[in-house]
Amino acid sequence: MKSIEVLAIAIGVCIMLTASISINYDKTVETKSVIDKQGFAVLELFTSEGCSSCPPAETVLKEIQQEFQDKPVYILAFHVDYWNHLGWKDQFSQEAFTERQRQYAYTLGSGSLYTPQLVINGSKEFVGSSKRAIVEEINANLKSPSTAPLKLNCTLDQNKLTINYEGIAQNKQAELVLALVQKTAQSNVKAGENSGRNLSHIQIVRMLERFPFEPSRPVTIMVPADFSPKDWELIGFVQRKNNGHTALAGRFDFNSLR
Repeated sequence: MKSIEVLAIAIGVCIMLTASISINYDKTVETKSVIDKQGFAVLELFTSEGCSSCPPAETVLKEIQQEFQDKPVYILAFHVDYWNHLGWKDQFSQEAFTERQRQYAYTLGSGSLYTPQLVINGSKEFVGSSKRAIVEEINANLKSPSTAPLKLNCTLDQNKLTINYEGIAQNKQAELVLALVQKTAQSNVKAGENSGRNLSHIQIVRMLERFPFEPSRPVTIMVPADFSPKDWELIGFVQRKNNGHTALAGRFDFNSLR
């Protein structure tokens, strides 16, 4: 009788261990699934070398880059041109970047242009130096469910860059936005509000191109004369034309071309 009781206890222990292993396995699968669906944050800072309020915002940008270096956080610094009339022409400024900010003024309902302005995922805007609010929004977006990231693959033939991309856009109004980014730069400002300062920049957008979202068809862009694979990267994202909201994002490191 005692042998039967011992056998029953042993069988019960085996069942409990099996259930425990099954539960732990399920948790592992669930954790992996959550990681696979991690959200992302595309940060667009509108800045200018002619604006005295912009250097603190660019310092915040550097801190965020360091703090989120292993996360899907994509940083873009757009140098606008409407400060150039105050005596110093920002060498990185483009009218196209001012126009992009103007479009956000419409879709976000702010109605005006200012620097430093930072837009996250095309849907919310902040003063670029407001680090706490920006970090909170980044973390909220990283916790949001997301589809698989936008995959980018590039080939370079002299100064022509061919980009193949993979991703799923669930909106017919979606378009592919590609930003050629220079990772760092220094500028000695000799006039304007920042006269006499040596400004340090990161993630400077040098070229911005938009295409209809058609992953089966590669796109090509011409790189600038000073393009350098070790100092530049490509950031791409999918954006809805009607409201500016960003759906997918990814990057390509040109160091892999060497």
